[in-house]
Amino acid sequence: MLADKLGSNGSGLNIIIVGTGKVGATITAALYREGHDITVIDKNAAIVQTLTNNYDVMGIVGNGASYSVQMEAGIEKADLIIAVTGSDELNLLCCTVAKQVGHCDAIARVRNPDYADEIPYLRERLGLTMIINPELEAANEIARIVSLPRALGVSPFAKGQAELVRFRLPEGNAICDKKLMDLGELVKNIRFCAVEREGEVYIPDGSFTLRAGDTATFVASADAAVSFFDSIGLKSGNVKRVMIIGGGKAAYYLAKQLTVMGKAVKIIESSRARCDELENLIPSAIIINGNGSDEDLLNEEGLRDADAFVPLTGLDEENILLTLYAREISAAKTVTKINRINFRNVIQNLDLGSVVYPKYVTSEAIIAYVRAKKASKESGIETLYHLYDSRAEAIEFKVGEVDGITNIPLKYLHTRNDLIIASINHRGQAIIPGGNDCISAGDTVVVVTTCTGLKDIRDILG
Repeated sequence: MLADKLGSNGSGLNIIIVGTGKVGATITAALYREGHDITVIDKNAAIVQTLTNNYDVMGIVGNGASYSVQMEAGIEKADLIIAVTGSDELNLLCCTVAKQVGHCDAIARVRNPDYADEIPYLRERLGLTMIINPELEAANEIARIVSLPRALGVSPFAKGQAELVRFRLPEGNAICDKKLMDLGELVKNIRFCAVEREGEVYIPDGSFTLRAGDTATFVASADAAVSFFDSIGLKSGNVKRVMIIGGGKAAYYLAKQLTVMGKAVKIIESSRARCDELENLIPSAIIINGNGSDEDLLNEEGLRDADAFVPLTGLDEENILLTLYAREISAAKTVTKINRINFRNVIQNLDLGSVVYPKYVTSEAIIAYVRAKKASKESGIETLYHLYDSRAEAIEFKVGEVDGITNIPLKYLHTRNDLIIASINHRGQAIIPGGNDCISAGDTVVVVTTCTGLKDIRDILG
Protein backbone atom coordinates (compact mmCIF):
# COMPACT_ATOMS: atom_id res chain seq x y z
CA MET A 1 0.00 0.00 0.00
CA LEU A 2 1.26 3.47 -0.85
CA ALA A 3 2.17 5.58 2.13
CA ASP A 4 2.34 8.97 0.40
CA LYS A 5 -1.37 9.68 0.01
CA LEU A 6 -1.95 13.43 0.04
CA GLY A 7 -5.59 13.36 1.04
CA SER A 8 -5.30 12.47 4.70
CA ASN A 9 -6.17 16.08 5.56
CA GLY A 10 -9.64 15.62 4.05
CA SER A 11 -9.03 18.15 1.28
CA GLY A 12 -9.62 15.67 -1.53
CA LEU A 13 -12.79 15.09 -3.52
CA ASN A 14 -15.15 12.15 -3.05
CA ILE A 15 -14.87 10.24 -6.33
CA ILE A 16 -16.64 7.07 -7.51
CA ILE A 17 -14.99 5.08 -10.30
CA VAL A 18 -17.11 2.48 -12.10
CA GLY A 19 -15.05 -0.07 -14.00
CA THR A 20 -11.70 -1.44 -12.84
CA GLY A 21 -10.09 -2.51 -16.09
CA LYS A 22 -6.80 -1.03 -17.31
CA VAL A 23 -8.22 2.48 -17.61
CA GLY A 24 -10.10 2.31 -14.32
CA ALA A 25 -7.07 0.99 -12.45
CA THR A 26 -4.84 3.69 -13.97
CA ILE A 27 -7.28 6.44 -12.97
CA THR A 28 -7.69 4.98 -9.48
CA ALA A 29 -3.93 4.99 -8.89
CA ALA A 30 -3.50 8.51 -10.30
CA LEU A 31 -6.36 10.09 -8.35
CA TYR A 32 -5.37 8.27 -5.17
CA ARG A 33 -1.91 9.81 -5.42
CA GLU A 34 -3.58 13.19 -5.97
CA GLY A 35 -5.12 12.83 -2.53
CA HIS A 36 -8.78 12.02 -3.21
CA ASP A 37 -11.19 9.67 -1.46
CA ILE A 38 -11.94 6.92 -3.96
CA THR A 39 -14.65 4.27 -4.17
CA VAL A 40 -14.38 1.71 -6.97
CA ILE A 41 -17.26 -0.38 -8.32
CA ASP A 42 -17.00 -3.46 -10.52
CA LYS A 43 -18.63 -6.85 -10.94
CA ASN A 44 -15.22 -8.52 -10.81
CA ALA A 45 -14.57 -9.15 -7.12
CA ALA A 46 -10.94 -10.17 -7.65
CA ILE A 47 -9.97 -6.90 -9.33
CA VAL A 48 -11.83 -4.84 -6.75
CA GLN A 49 -9.95 -6.73 -4.03
CA THR A 50 -6.62 -6.05 -5.73
CA LEU A 51 -7.26 -2.31 -5.86
CA THR A 52 -8.41 -2.11 -2.26
CA ASN A 53 -5.29 -4.03 -1.22
CA ASN A 54 -2.95 -1.78 -3.19
CA TYR A 55 -4.55 1.55 -2.29
CA ASP A 56 -6.52 2.98 0.59
CA VAL A 57 -9.79 2.96 -1.37
CA MET A 58 -13.26 1.56 -0.76
CA GLY A 59 -14.42 -1.25 -3.06
CA ILE A 60 -17.93 -2.41 -3.93
CA VAL A 61 -18.75 -5.46 -6.03
CA GLY A 62 -21.81 -4.89 -8.19
CA ASN A 63 -23.41 -3.16 -11.15
CA GLY A 64 -22.33 0.48 -11.23
CA ALA A 65 -25.53 1.52 -13.01
CA SER A 66 -27.66 0.15 -10.16
CA TYR A 67 -29.37 2.73 -7.96
CA SER A 68 -28.81 0.66 -4.82
CA VAL A 69 -25.13 0.08 -5.61
CA GLN A 70 -24.56 3.78 -6.22
CA MET A 71 -26.32 4.61 -2.97
CA GLU A 72 -24.07 2.15 -1.14
CA ALA A 73 -21.08 3.88 -2.74
CA GLY A 74 -22.26 7.23 -1.39
CA ILE A 75 -23.44 8.88 -4.59
CA GLU A 76 -25.44 11.48 -2.64
CA LYS A 77 -22.22 12.90 -1.20
CA ALA A 78 -19.95 12.28 -4.18
CA ASP A 79 -18.29 15.13 -6.03
CA LEU A 80 -17.59 13.13 -9.19
CA ILE A 81 -18.45 9.82 -10.83
CA ILE A 82 -16.23 8.37 -13.57
CA ALA A 83 -17.65 5.50 -15.63
CA VAL A 84 -15.03 3.57 -17.61
CA THR A 85 -16.46 0.07 -18.04
CA GLY A 86 -16.05 -1.77 -21.32
CA SER A 87 -19.58 -0.75 -22.43
CA ASP A 88 -20.31 2.76 -23.73
CA GLU A 89 -24.01 2.36 -23.02
CA LEU A 90 -23.39 1.20 -19.45
CA ASN A 91 -21.07 4.14 -18.86
CA LEU A 92 -23.71 6.59 -20.08
CA LEU A 93 -26.36 4.87 -17.94
CA CYS A 94 -24.12 5.02 -14.85
CA CYS A 95 -23.72 8.75 -15.28
CA THR A 96 -27.41 9.30 -15.99
CA VAL A 97 -28.44 7.47 -12.80
CA ALA A 98 -25.83 9.38 -10.80
CA LYS A 99 -27.04 12.74 -12.10
CA GLN A 100 -30.61 11.87 -11.10
CA VAL A 101 -29.69 10.67 -7.60
CA GLY A 102 -26.78 12.89 -6.59
CA HIS A 103 -25.41 16.31 -7.35
CA CYS A 104 -22.04 15.19 -8.69
CA ASP A 105 -20.21 15.85 -11.92
CA ALA A 106 -20.04 12.91 -14.33
CA ILE A 107 -17.41 11.66 -16.79
CA ALA A 108 -18.05 8.77 -19.20
CA ARG A 109 -15.76 6.82 -21.49
CA VAL A 110 -17.38 6.46 -24.92
CA ARG A 111 -15.35 4.66 -27.58
CA ASN A 112 -17.75 3.62 -30.33
CA PRO A 113 -17.21 5.61 -33.56
CA ASP A 114 -21.01 5.63 -34.00
CA TYR A 115 -21.17 8.14 -31.14
CA ALA A 116 -18.14 10.23 -32.19
CA ASP A 117 -20.16 12.93 -33.95
CA GLU A 118 -22.81 12.92 -31.23
CA ILE A 119 -20.54 13.61 -28.24
CA PRO A 120 -21.51 17.32 -27.86
CA TYR A 121 -25.21 16.37 -28.00
CA LEU A 122 -24.82 13.53 -25.50
CA ARG A 123 -22.80 15.68 -23.13
CA GLU A 124 -25.38 18.47 -23.18
CA ARG A 125 -28.53 16.35 -23.04
CA LEU A 126 -27.25 14.00 -20.34
CA GLY A 127 -25.59 16.75 -18.32
CA LEU A 128 -22.16 15.16 -18.48
CA THR A 129 -19.02 17.06 -17.56
CA MET A 130 -16.80 15.19 -19.99
CA ILE A 131 -16.86 12.33 -22.48
CA ILE A 132 -13.51 10.59 -22.97
CA ASN A 133 -12.51 8.51 -26.00
CA PRO A 134 -9.00 7.03 -25.42
CA GLU A 135 -8.69 5.58 -28.94
CA LEU A 136 -9.64 8.88 -30.57
CA GLU A 137 -7.24 10.84 -28.36
CA ALA A 138 -4.46 8.34 -29.09
CA ALA A 139 -5.16 8.69 -32.81
CA ASN A 140 -4.98 12.48 -32.48
CA GLU A 141 -1.58 12.21 -30.80
CA ILE A 142 -0.27 9.78 -33.42
CA ALA A 143 -1.45 12.06 -36.22
CA ARG A 144 0.44 14.97 -34.68
CA ILE A 145 3.60 12.87 -34.38
CA VAL A 146 3.32 11.71 -37.99
CA SER A 147 3.06 15.36 -39.04
CA LEU A 148 6.32 16.11 -37.17
CA PRO A 149 8.30 12.89 -37.64
CA ARG A 150 11.45 14.06 -35.84
CA ALA A 151 9.45 14.31 -32.62
CA LEU A 152 8.99 11.52 -30.09
CA GLY A 153 5.82 13.16 -28.84
CA VAL A 154 3.67 16.18 -29.67
CA SER A 155 1.01 17.56 -27.30
CA PRO A 156 -1.18 20.61 -28.05
CA PHE A 157 -1.78 23.65 -25.86
CA ALA A 158 -3.68 26.90 -26.28
CA LYS A 159 -6.26 25.28 -28.57
CA GLY A 160 -3.52 24.18 -30.95
CA GLN A 161 -1.64 27.50 -31.01
CA ALA A 162 1.33 25.95 -29.19
CA GLU A 163 2.78 22.45 -29.04
CA LEU A 164 4.87 20.61 -26.50
CA VAL A 165 7.46 18.72 -28.56
CA ARG A 166 9.76 15.98 -27.26
CA PHE A 167 12.81 14.71 -29.20
CA ARG A 168 16.12 12.93 -28.68
CA LEU A 169 19.29 14.85 -29.50
CA PRO A 170 21.52 12.71 -31.76
CA GLU A 171 25.28 12.35 -31.54
CA GLY A 172 27.22 15.01 -33.39
CA ASN A 173 24.32 17.45 -33.75
CA ALA A 174 25.14 21.15 -34.11
CA ILE A 175 23.63 22.06 -30.72
CA CYS A 176 25.36 19.30 -28.72
CA ASP A 177 27.67 20.59 -25.96
CA LYS A 178 26.27 24.11 -26.23
CA LYS A 179 24.55 26.20 -23.60
CA LEU A 180 21.01 27.28 -24.34
CA MET A 181 22.00 30.93 -23.98
CA ASP A 182 24.51 30.47 -26.79
CA LEU A 183 22.03 29.13 -29.34
CA GLY A 184 20.90 32.63 -30.32
CA GLU A 185 18.39 32.84 -33.16
CA LEU A 186 17.91 29.05 -33.17
CA VAL A 187 15.78 29.24 -30.03
CA LYS A 188 14.18 32.63 -30.63
CA ASN A 189 10.73 31.14 -31.23
CA ILE A 190 10.94 28.09 -28.98
CA ARG A 191 11.43 27.49 -25.26
CA PHE A 192 13.34 24.48 -23.93
CA CYS A 193 11.48 23.54 -20.76
CA ALA A 194 12.62 20.05 -19.68
CA VAL A 195 15.49 17.66 -20.37
CA GLU A 196 15.93 14.04 -19.32
CA ARG A 197 19.51 12.80 -19.03
CA GLU A 198 20.62 9.46 -17.58
CA GLY A 199 17.41 9.07 -15.61
CA GLU A 200 17.36 12.61 -14.19
CA VAL A 201 14.90 15.32 -15.28
CA TYR A 202 16.06 18.94 -15.38
CA ILE A 203 14.24 22.25 -15.81
CA PRO A 204 16.91 24.09 -17.81
CA ASP A 205 17.96 27.71 -17.58
CA GLY A 206 20.14 29.60 -20.03
CA SER A 207 23.35 28.08 -18.65
CA PHE A 208 22.17 24.50 -19.24
CA THR A 209 24.36 22.57 -21.69
CA LEU A 210 22.72 20.12 -24.08
CA ARG A 211 24.33 16.70 -24.54
CA ALA A 212 23.98 13.97 -27.14
CA GLY A 213 21.37 11.45 -26.03
CA ASP A 214 19.31 14.01 -24.09
CA THR A 215 15.55 13.69 -24.43
CA ALA A 216 14.57 17.34 -24.62
CA THR A 217 11.16 18.98 -24.53
CA PHE A 218 10.36 22.41 -25.91
CA VAL A 219 7.27 24.55 -26.54
CA ALA A 220 6.70 26.21 -29.91
CA SER A 221 4.14 26.74 -32.61
CA ALA A 222 3.92 23.95 -35.19
CA ASP A 223 5.71 26.07 -37.81
CA ALA A 224 8.44 27.12 -35.37
CA ALA A 225 9.03 23.47 -34.39
CA VAL A 226 9.55 22.48 -38.03
CA SER A 227 11.88 25.45 -38.59
CA PHE A 228 13.90 24.56 -35.49
CA PHE A 229 14.41 20.96 -36.56
CA ASP A 230 15.40 22.06 -40.05
CA SER A 231 17.85 24.64 -38.69
CA ILE A 232 19.72 22.06 -36.57
CA GLY A 233 19.94 19.58 -39.42
CA LEU A 234 17.08 17.28 -38.37
CA LYS A 235 15.06 17.54 -41.55
CA SER A 236 11.53 16.41 -40.83
CA GLY A 237 10.64 15.52 -44.38
CA ASN A 238 7.07 15.01 -45.55
CA VAL A 239 5.31 11.82 -44.57
CA LYS A 240 3.23 10.70 -47.54
CA ARG A 241 2.82 6.93 -47.14
CA VAL A 242 1.57 5.47 -43.84
CA MET A 243 1.16 1.77 -43.08
CA ILE A 244 -1.13 0.79 -40.18
CA ILE A 245 -1.33 -2.73 -38.76
CA GLY A 246 -4.68 -3.61 -37.21
CA GLY A 247 -8.09 -2.23 -38.07
CA GLY A 248 -9.60 -1.45 -34.68
CA LYS A 249 -11.10 1.79 -33.40
CA ALA A 250 -7.77 3.64 -33.06
CA ALA A 251 -6.80 2.61 -36.60
CA TYR A 252 -10.11 3.87 -37.95
CA TYR A 253 -9.80 7.24 -36.20
CA LEU A 254 -6.16 7.62 -37.30
CA ALA A 255 -6.72 6.60 -40.91
CA LYS A 256 -9.67 8.96 -41.19
CA GLN A 257 -7.52 11.88 -40.02
CA LEU A 258 -4.52 11.00 -42.17
CA THR A 259 -6.53 10.64 -45.37
CA VAL A 260 -8.08 14.07 -44.76
CA MET A 261 -4.50 15.38 -44.41
CA GLY A 262 -3.72 13.97 -47.84
CA LYS A 263 -1.66 10.96 -46.69
CA ALA A 264 -1.73 7.66 -48.57
CA VAL A 265 -2.91 5.18 -45.92
CA LYS A 266 -2.72 1.39 -46.06
CA ILE A 267 -4.32 -0.75 -43.33
CA ILE A 268 -3.57 -4.45 -42.90
CA GLU A 269 -6.31 -6.24 -40.95
CA SER A 270 -6.82 -9.97 -40.37
CA SER A 271 -10.63 -9.96 -40.22
CA ARG A 272 -12.35 -10.03 -43.60
CA ALA A 273 -15.56 -8.62 -42.11
CA ARG A 274 -13.70 -5.71 -40.52
CA CYS A 275 -11.92 -5.03 -43.82
CA ASP A 276 -15.31 -4.71 -45.51
CA GLU A 277 -16.41 -2.23 -42.83
CA LEU A 278 -13.26 -0.15 -43.18
CA GLU A 279 -13.56 -0.05 -46.96
CA ASN A 280 -16.98 1.55 -46.52
CA LEU A 281 -15.92 3.86 -43.70
CA ILE A 282 -12.64 5.07 -45.27
CA PRO A 283 -12.95 4.61 -49.04
CA SER A 284 -9.79 6.63 -49.72
CA ALA A 285 -7.60 4.20 -47.71
CA ILE A 286 -6.23 0.91 -49.05
CA ILE A 287 -7.46 -2.00 -46.93
CA ILE A 288 -5.53 -5.29 -47.06
CA ASN A 289 -6.97 -8.47 -45.59
CA GLY A 290 -4.04 -10.40 -44.14
CA ASN A 291 -1.78 -11.20 -41.20
CA GLY A 292 0.05 -8.00 -40.29
CA SER A 293 2.84 -9.95 -38.58
CA ASP A 294 3.72 -11.83 -41.79
CA GLU A 295 7.12 -10.56 -42.98
CA ASP A 296 6.47 -11.51 -46.59
CA LEU A 297 3.16 -9.66 -46.60
CA LEU A 298 4.70 -6.56 -45.00
CA ASN A 299 7.45 -6.48 -47.61
CA GLU A 300 5.03 -7.17 -50.44
CA GLU A 301 2.81 -4.28 -49.34
CA GLY A 302 5.74 -1.84 -49.28
CA LEU A 303 6.98 -1.53 -45.71
CA ARG A 304 10.49 -0.71 -46.94
CA ASP A 305 9.13 2.33 -48.78
CA ALA A 306 6.69 3.54 -46.11
CA ASP A 307 7.30 6.95 -44.53
CA ALA A 308 5.51 6.01 -41.31
CA PHE A 309 4.62 2.68 -39.70
CA VAL A 310 2.01 2.39 -36.92
CA PRO A 311 1.17 -1.01 -35.37
CA LEU A 312 -2.21 -0.79 -33.64
CA THR A 313 -2.98 -4.41 -32.85
CA GLY A 314 -4.55 -5.38 -29.54
CA LEU A 315 -1.33 -7.05 -28.36
CA ASP A 316 1.50 -4.92 -26.97
CA GLU A 317 4.04 -7.65 -27.68
CA GLU A 318 3.04 -7.79 -31.34
CA ASN A 319 3.15 -4.01 -31.68
CA ILE A 320 6.66 -3.95 -30.19
CA LEU A 321 7.99 -6.74 -32.42
CA LEU A 322 6.46 -5.16 -35.52
CA THR A 323 8.08 -1.83 -34.70
CA LEU A 324 11.48 -3.40 -34.14
CA TYR A 325 11.19 -5.20 -37.49
CA ALA A 326 10.13 -2.01 -39.28
CA ARG A 327 13.07 -0.07 -37.83
CA GLU A 328 15.43 -2.82 -38.98
CA ILE A 329 14.38 -2.88 -42.63
CA SER A 330 13.08 0.64 -43.29
CA ALA A 331 13.60 4.30 -42.50
CA ALA A 332 9.93 4.76 -41.60
CA LYS A 333 8.87 6.91 -38.68
CA THR A 334 7.47 4.44 -36.13
CA VAL A 335 4.75 5.05 -33.56
CA THR A 336 3.98 2.20 -31.14
CA LYS A 337 0.74 1.93 -29.17
CA ILE A 338 1.18 0.30 -25.76
CA ASN A 339 -1.84 -0.50 -23.58
CA ARG A 340 -0.14 -2.02 -20.55
CA ILE A 341 2.08 0.21 -18.44
CA ASN A 342 3.66 -2.44 -16.19
CA PHE A 343 6.97 -2.61 -18.07
CA ARG A 344 7.56 1.01 -19.04
CA ASN A 345 11.19 0.95 -17.89
CA VAL A 346 11.91 -2.01 -20.17
CA ILE A 347 10.03 -0.44 -23.07
CA GLN A 348 12.02 2.80 -22.73
CA ASN A 349 15.23 0.87 -23.36
CA LEU A 350 13.93 -0.47 -26.69
CA ASP A 351 14.39 1.41 -29.94
CA LEU A 352 10.68 1.91 -30.62
CA GLY A 353 10.61 5.50 -31.81
CA SER A 354 7.50 7.23 -30.46
CA VAL A 355 5.35 5.38 -27.92
CA VAL A 356 1.72 6.25 -27.18
CA TYR A 357 -0.17 5.08 -24.07
CA PRO A 358 -3.96 5.55 -24.52
CA LYS A 359 -4.59 4.88 -20.84
CA TYR A 360 -2.49 7.88 -19.85
CA VAL A 361 -4.38 10.11 -22.28
CA THR A 362 -7.55 9.33 -20.35
CA SER A 363 -6.10 9.74 -16.86
CA GLU A 364 -4.38 13.04 -17.71
CA ALA A 365 -7.61 14.60 -18.98
CA ILE A 366 -9.44 13.51 -15.83
CA ILE A 367 -6.67 14.69 -13.48
CA ALA A 368 -6.65 18.07 -15.21
CA TYR A 369 -10.39 18.40 -14.67
CA VAL A 370 -10.22 17.31 -11.01
CA ARG A 371 -7.42 19.74 -10.23
CA ALA A 372 -9.32 22.54 -11.96
CA LYS A 373 -12.36 21.70 -9.83
CA LYS A 374 -10.25 22.21 -6.70
CA ALA A 375 -8.59 25.42 -7.94
CA SER A 376 -9.68 28.93 -7.07
CA LYS A 377 -12.17 30.88 -9.17
CA GLU A 378 -9.29 32.99 -10.51
CA SER A 379 -7.33 30.04 -11.84
CA GLY A 380 -8.24 26.80 -13.53
CA ILE A 381 -6.36 24.06 -15.33
CA GLU A 382 -7.16 23.75 -19.03
CA THR A 383 -4.70 21.00 -20.01
CA LEU A 384 -2.24 18.70 -18.26
CA TYR A 385 0.40 16.30 -19.56
CA HIS A 386 2.74 14.05 -17.61
CA LEU A 387 6.32 13.95 -18.87
CA TYR A 388 9.12 11.46 -18.30
CA ASP A 389 7.10 8.86 -16.40
CA SER A 390 5.25 11.52 -14.40
CA ARG A 391 8.47 13.03 -13.04
CA ALA A 392 7.49 16.34 -14.63
CA GLU A 393 4.24 17.97 -15.67
CA ALA A 394 3.23 20.49 -18.31
CA ILE A 395 0.16 22.42 -17.15
CA GLU A 396 -1.92 25.04 -18.93
CA PHE A 397 -3.63 27.46 -16.52
CA LYS A 398 -6.44 29.81 -17.45
CA VAL A 399 -5.74 32.98 -15.49
CA GLY A 400 -8.11 35.56 -14.05
CA GLU A 401 -7.08 38.68 -12.15
CA VAL A 402 -4.56 37.34 -9.62
CA ASP A 403 -2.70 39.60 -7.20
CA GLY A 404 1.04 39.07 -7.28
CA ILE A 405 1.01 37.44 -10.72
CA THR A 406 -0.95 39.38 -13.35
CA ASN A 407 0.39 42.59 -14.90
CA ILE A 408 3.86 42.07 -13.43
CA PRO A 409 6.88 41.60 -15.75
CA LEU A 410 8.05 38.02 -15.52
CA LYS A 411 11.55 39.11 -14.50
CA TYR A 412 10.04 40.37 -11.24
CA LEU A 413 8.05 37.22 -10.49
CA HIS A 414 9.74 34.99 -7.92
CA THR A 415 8.79 31.64 -9.41
CA ARG A 416 9.83 28.22 -8.15
CA ASN A 417 13.32 27.00 -9.07
CA ASP A 418 11.89 23.77 -10.47
CA LEU A 419 9.50 25.50 -12.87
CA ILE A 420 9.60 27.41 -16.13
CA ILE A 421 6.93 29.57 -17.78
CA ALA A 422 7.04 28.17 -21.30
CA SER A 423 4.29 29.99 -23.16
CA ILE A 424 1.60 32.64 -22.75
CA ASN A 425 -1.47 32.64 -24.97
CA HIS A 426 -2.59 36.27 -25.12
CA ARG A 427 -5.69 37.16 -27.13
CA GLY A 428 -5.41 34.04 -29.24
CA GLN A 429 -1.69 34.35 -29.94
CA ALA A 430 0.83 32.05 -28.28
CA ILE A 431 4.09 33.79 -27.42
CA ILE A 432 7.39 32.59 -26.01
CA PRO A 433 7.73 35.09 -23.17
CA GLY A 434 10.73 37.16 -22.21
CA GLY A 435 11.48 38.91 -18.95
CA ASN A 436 9.50 42.03 -19.88
CA ASP A 437 6.32 40.14 -20.80
CA CYS A 438 3.41 39.99 -18.37
CA ILE A 439 0.60 37.57 -17.64
CA SER A 440 -2.76 39.26 -18.12
CA ALA A 441 -6.26 38.33 -16.99
CA GLY A 442 -7.81 36.10 -19.63
CA ASP A 443 -4.49 34.57 -20.72
CA THR A 444 -3.66 30.90 -20.61
CA VAL A 445 -0.17 30.10 -19.36
CA VAL A 446 1.83 26.93 -19.93
CA VAL A 447 4.26 25.98 -17.17
CA VAL A 448 6.54 22.96 -17.00
CA THR A 449 7.73 21.75 -13.62
CA THR A 450 9.23 18.80 -11.80
CA CYS A 451 7.03 19.68 -8.82
CA THR A 452 3.97 17.58 -9.58
CA GLY A 453 0.53 18.38 -8.19
CA LEU A 454 0.14 22.10 -8.94
CA LYS A 455 -3.53 23.08 -8.87
CA ASP A 456 -3.52 26.88 -8.99
CA ILE A 457 -1.54 29.53 -10.86
CA ARG A 458 -0.43 30.86 -7.47
CA ASP A 459 1.46 27.61 -6.97
CA ILE A 460 4.11 28.74 -9.48
CA LEU A 461 5.48 31.25 -6.99
CA GLY A 462 8.48 30.29 -4.88
